[in-house]
Amino acid sequence: MESVTPNPGTGDGPGVILVAVDGSTTSVRAAAWAAGLARRQGSRLLCMYVATRPALAGLALSVGADIPVDAGPDGVAEELGKEVMAGAANYDVPVEYVVRSGDPVTEIIRVADELRVDAVVVGASTQAGHRLIGSVAVRLVRAGRWPVTVVP
Repeated sequence: MESVTPNPGTGDGPGVILVAVDGSTTSVRAAAWAAGLARRQGSRLLCMYVATRPALAGLALSVGADIPVDAGPDGVAEELGKEVMAGAANYDVPVEYVVRSGDPVTEIIRVADELRVDAVVVGASTQAGHRLIGSVAVRLVRAGRWPVTVVP
C-alpha cells in the first residue's frame, strides 16, 4: 500500500480527499475542485486513476497472456500522473497519485476504505448509458461510506 497517511488538516474539513481522475473534462474539473478544497482546508489530496481492462482480458490472463494493466497503450496513467503533480504544484497541496486496475468503483471503495479518506470527489459521467446502469458517481454515493462530491 502507498505511503498515504491520514492527515488531520488545519481546517474543519476533511484530512484526506480522494479524487478519481481519468483524463475526461469532468474529472479534470473534479481534480481542480478537490485541489482547491484541499488547499482551503489544509488537507492531503489523493488522486487516483483506475485502469480498466478490455472485456476479454480476464480470459487472456487465465491462459497466461501478459497484458499490461497499469497504463494503456497510450500511457494514460503515466500522463495523468504528470498532470496531477504539475497541477498540485500550482495549488501548493500535498498530493499522492495512485494507479489501480479493475472496476473503478470497486477500486475507489477499496482505497478509500483502506486509507480512511474523509471525502471522495468524482466528475459527472457524460455517457448516456450510465443513466440505465449507474455511473461511477451514483454507485459511490450508494456505497454511503463517505461524502461524495460530483463535479459537473
